[in-house]
Amino acid sequence: MKITKKKILSGDFSTPWDAPLVPPFPFEFRDLEIMTFVYRSDIENIKKLLPPPLKATSDIVMVHVYDMHDVDYLGHYQEANFMIEAELTTTGQRGAFSPYLFLNSDIGVAHGREVHGQPKKFAEPKIDLRKDLLVATVERNGIDIFTGTMAYKQQKADIANLSEYMDFAVNFNLKAVNNIDGSPAIRQLTSRKLANLKVRECWRGFATVELRPNAQAPVFKLMVKEMLEAFYWKADFTLVAGEVIYDYLKEEK
Repeated sequence: MKITKKKILSGDFSTPWDAPLVPPFPFEFRDLEIMTFVYRSDIENIKKLLPPPLKATSDIVMVHVYDMHDVDYLGHYQEANFMIEAELTTTGQRGAFSPYLFLNSDIGVAHGREVHGQPKKFAEPKIDLRKDLLVATVERNGIDIFTGTMAYKQQKADIANLSEYMDFAVNFNLKAVNNIDGSPAIRQLTSRKLANLKVRECWRGFATVELRPNAQAPVFKLMVKEMLEAFYWKADFTLVAGEVIYDYLKEEK
């Protein structure tokens, strides 16, 4: 097997070429265990985290903590996604923007940053069942920057109940890649939507969220002003290719 120019120019190319790190689309996520926390935060802080031409449409924050049990290429890992609702003012398209993402997979970090433009950093998210209490944590630098709790399976729900807060299946991200000389190569807003989502069970209930300061993971900026509720759900989905919804470099020409 030999590296070729044709292979380099293909859409599924990743380095090192003979043991690629970044998987091509599509790939499947099976047997996911998810805790999602929903609360109201400070709208002015939310506005500061959104790149133009995205605008804030809500003061709601949604935090997903995932235990990904069976994923193509990635295997078993954990992830946490902090989301705020936004609208692209040029088109009116709505979705959820991710100012912070944390996970414990080098493949996931690379794929998220290189392909989607997600602000992924390495950390240790975790979901625990402690007797009758579900506990989700995100640890970075020895600090639990996020702790969420919820009673175990007390009230059945539907995933549509969660979607009423924001369309989290549509994810916006700011992709920024430089040339080797330091000049901007890519400056885009990207969008992706989960495909083949199959929810196998879903529960909702009273919840708590605690945020702790960390200069390398400043989720404390999304302070809790009013706790709404949390959801515990299990699902499968497929990650497929997304689209560029705004190109800053083209707009500057």
